[in-house]
Amino acid sequence: MTTLKEKPKVYVIGVGMTKFIKPGSAPNWDYPDMVKEAGEKFFTFLINKALSDAQLQYDDVEQAAVGYLYGGTCCGQRALYEIGLTGIPIYNVNNACASGSTAVYLSKLCIEGGHVDVALAVGFEKMKGGSLESMENNDGRTHALERHIDLISSTNGLVPTPLMAQMFANAGREHMDKYGTKREHFAKIAQKNHKHSVNNPNSQFQKEYSLDEILNARVIHDSMGLLECSPTSDGAAAVILCSEQFLKKSPHLLKQAVEIIGNISFEKSKICILQVIEMHDCFAPNELISYEALGLCAIGKLLLGKGGEIVDKGDNTYGGKWVINPSGGLISKGHPIGATGVAQVVELSLQLRGLAGARQVPNCKVALQHNIGIGGAGMIALYRLAEPSLTTATNVKDPAKKIFLSDAIFDEIKERAKTEIDLSQKINSSFRFILIGPDNAVKKWFVNCKVAPPTIVETGEGDVEVEMTMKESDFIKIVTGKLRPDQAFLQRKLKIKGNLAKALKLRTLVKPEFLKAKL
Repeated sequence: MTTLKEKPKVYVIGVGMTKFIKPGSAPNWDYPDMVKEAGEKFFTFLINKALSDAQLQYDDVEQAAVGYLYGGTCCGQRALYEIGLTGIPIYNVNNACASGSTAVYLSKLCIEGGHVDVALAVGFEKMKGGSLESMENNDGRTHALERHIDLISSTNGLVPTPLMAQMFANAGREHMDKYGTKREHFAKIAQKNHKHSVNNPNSQFQKEYSLDEILNARVIHDSMGLLECSPTSDGAAAVILCSEQFLKKSPHLLKQAVEIIGNISFEKSKICILQVIEMHDCFAPNELISYEALGLCAIGKLLLGKGGEIVDKGDNTYGGKWVINPSGGLISKGHPIGATGVAQVVELSLQLRGLAGARQVPNCKVALQHNIGIGGAGMIALYRLAEPSLTTATNVKDPAKKIFLSDAIFDEIKERAKTEIDLSQKINSSFRFILIGPDNAVKKWFVNCKVAPPTIVETGEGDVEVEMTMKESDFIKIVTGKLRPDQAFLQRKLKIKGNLAKALKLRTLVKPEFLKAKL
């Protein structure tokens, strides 16, 4: 058996996907139509958008693997014949929610084995609305999750709510009971993923929610609400893989080639410095638990119960250590089961190539994929650009860093918090500042002067008495004495939610004479 270092290199050289949508919302859009759309976009991207002309034709594809969960036999053949891919081996993969990533892995194995040079991996799903159980056939056969169900029944008891929701909500409850994780930690993960999806045109949902909206959403099981659950979805995604030999013969593809470093365990994944992760957030608790399972909470050892710290520090979003689920994740991008794992590869490839648009992760060099399937399936993979020097991702500036002049104001508040022991007593209020800066970049600050010493956090999360939204330029005018808060409010330059009287304490937070010299 060859070692990881001895295996031939395999590359992703093209990607494509449909928009993920609510099941049934597009009439007469079945899985062959989805694959045709994903395939057309995919090949158009490869041929016309590569450096000049990739000159890759359908005939270059020597094999295909197709992941899906619901449907009869040979759905892969039915879908791919629709776009003219005939006369090649087509393998159908059913591996629960990891079906798509397993199709990618199968294609990679065949290339590594020298059987083919070019392989296509496709994932799709045509679903129904409602829970997953509503799509299952109850024909008396042993259920694949029989042991899981028995354990849930004996531990927590079964109730008439969706089984998958029970599994992950119970896991979240156990995490809270064991480690002191807060309900808000899970809600903040869902809030983050919904926010990320706003910049993804292929997401099923593209709406940002407040923390209160997520916490107060309809309860699905235990304390877990609707907005913390991935939806059922229709959609498809496709990626094409090639061998190192094929890439050498096609140098025009080098700029867009993404190397699959390996499909490995979390113990090995920690050797790399990651910038972006597409994680299996089927339910919000699973994302937090997966932080720990992947070893993100510590270097060199597994620390259970520390996932909440990643949320508190903002290390799962832009400006933190990693950007986790920039696509919106399963919760907001959608979860057409067979397509999910392939769509993760699409997102990570675009990120590494610097083509993710408004959701681009700055300086993206190494990416990780995490995709699981209930019942024992799962896939973890690392990706990097074949030629890192050719990426445009390293040229992207982080909109959350170094472009806000108002950072100096909050730095001054932090310094005052260290020296003025009575600052909390003077202010006795909590604020959230939402500042709109250059290029409509948004930065949030949470300032809590109800505790001593005051807390000043850039991520901007937490319950507050007053929330103020304004342009950064107007904020600077207010704190430097050029614009009174009441004037800004009356001129509609300042939007206030909460206690208006406490909002007027804004001027007390800063020293204008000091800031004039600093800004």
